[in-house]
Amino acid sequence: MIDLYTWSTPNGRKISIMLEELGLPYRVHAVDITQGEEFTPEFLAINPNAKIPAIIDHDGPEGKPITLFESGAILIYLAEKNGRYLASDPRTRYLTLQWLMFQMGGVGPMFGQAHHFLKFAPQAVPYAIERFTTETRRLYGVLDQRLSEAPYLAGAYSIADIANYPWVARYEWHGVNLADFPHVKAWFERISLRPAVVKGMAVPA
Repeated sequence: MIDLYTWSTPNGRKISIMLEELGLPYRVHAVDITQGEEFTPEFLAINPNAKIPAIIDHDGPEGKPITLFESGAILIYLAEKNGRYLASDPRTRYLTLQWLMFQMGGVGPMFGQAHHFLKFAPQAVPYAIERFTTETRRLYGVLDQRLSEAPYLAGAYSIADIANYPWVARYEWHGVNLADFPHVKAWFERISLRPAVVKGMAVPA
């Protein structure tokens, strides 16, 4: 059994989608970050960085529990443990990891800043809006170019797609019209039809 500590954010949804894709049993622990629950002593004992998601896999390596935080690390762990969504051949494996790191180092931080300054900042900051929306559109362009070459980021559906999808799902928050990026739009619509993605995006209820 896996305990999933999460909230309704793109990073949290990466893991619930992955768990649904793998068909693994898991218990959901909602950590309400709007109420500061990530700073409770109980959660800090699980993730000292006070961020969701985190998991406890009670059947970890050598049959012993393992606690993990950082969504990218969790995706790699679950993929390797279950032998799915991360290819074993080196070329495809590193292509997958490349696009996973693209999400972690670019898409997440930049899209997050764009939607913060567009949607949540208490006052408009034109410089920040321009900086982050421009970079966000550039990153959508990078995704669009790649997806003009292959149906999924690493060729076949993988943890790279699982990581990027929940961030693209907030395209309206980024001030983006997906019609401007037709290959991203087609990819997004394809993934949106997957039953596991529908279920994972609804966690926590």
